[in-house]
Amino acid sequence: MTSSSLLTTGRLASLATAVFLSTLGLSSCNSGQSSETAESSSAPTTEASADSGATAAPKPVAPAGPAPAWAPNIGPEMLTVIEKLASLQGPTPPETLTPAEVRKAPSATDATMAVMKDFGIPTPPSPLDTVSKEVAPGVKARIYTPKGATGPLPVVVYYHGGGWVIANLDTYDPSVRALAEQTNAIFVSVAYRQAPENKFPTAHNDSFAAYQWVLKNAASINGDPKRVAVAGESAGGNLAAAVCMMARDKGVQQPKHQLLVYPIADYSMNTPSYQKNAQAKPLSKPFMGWFFKHYLRTPADGNSPLISLVKAPNVKGLAPATVITAGIDPLMSEGKAYADKLQAAGIAVKYQNYDNVTHEFFGMGAVVPQAKEAQALAAGELKSALK
Repeated sequence: MTSSSLLTTGRLASLATAVFLSTLGLSSCNSGQSSETAESSSAPTTEASADSGATAAPKPVAPAGPAPAWAPNIGPEMLTVIEKLASLQGPTPPETLTPAEVRKAPSATDATMAVMKDFGIPTPPSPLDTVSKEVAPGVKARIYTPKGATGPLPVVVYYHGGGWVIANLDTYDPSVRALAEQTNAIFVSVAYRQAPENKFPTAHNDSFAAYQWVLKNAASINGDPKRVAVAGESAGGNLAAAVCMMARDKGVQQPKHQLLVYPIADYSMNTPSYQKNAQAKPLSKPFMGWFFKHYLRTPADGNSPLISLVKAPNVKGLAPATVITAGIDPLMSEGKAYADKLQAAGIAVKYQNYDNVTHEFFGMGAVVPQAKEAQALAAGELKSALK
């Protein structure tokens, strides 16, 4: 499949995502919005559940083919999503495309929703209301609030993944909804500015500005400014960890907890998991190099403790942490190394690796059992820290 055919497929998948998410009342983080825009939160139904009063039982999720050479131990549900993603994207390696092209290509969220449709897995109604706000110049956020909740509620500032270059609030909406529903907390999902249009440290500065906005304005969203945590996946996990460092160094209130899901934590790209999972999907070693190339101004930026968390000279005084990694992921070793570094500094850390899944698994709770387990673990740790 050529680059143009991949993009045509991507546009169709993106259109399907837009239709799917519009039933949730969600809009793209890149769309023009007022500083405060209410959004509906009625959840979609699958065709199987919408056609009649009786809902057909979902079919067991099973892959079409054998496990790939790069992941002989991959779980069947995870493989099913990876197969679907490959069919949507085609064979063109993403690291050979431009950022604009990759942003239009199908995502792991598109693949997960397609698998749900294929196997008749319904999406339950979501008990959340959403509103969009501008939380800093050029930085918007989507705020998720449990319906009917009495406050003030704890607040979690969430940073999405995408290597600081791609993805948006819609891409990571399933993760945020799952955590918000299970923690009964307000989630502020941040649309930080992305590279290559905005190089390092823009995303980091935007993320810290959004955190400061929450501390100052929590009461206006029915939140408790004394109970604020940070969370993120991949590049977002890196941003959440960096916000903790920036808060400590600038004398700002430290988050009550940091949830780091397969965080980017080492620029070297030469760890055991990078060697083992160099050709993994959806994140490979070449693709990770592509992200660094587009976000960093120069290779020297990679040595910043805000990028290479594992090389930070001092992590004392940072928030207690939950660190979750995936076994079939180049980032697994560095996530574990950062958890060990925090623990060695006397910080309470809950670390959990999920062996048979890949990068991006966390938001796939509707399909992948390990994702549901990881979400429950993360929500439990957040609830304990924010009670």
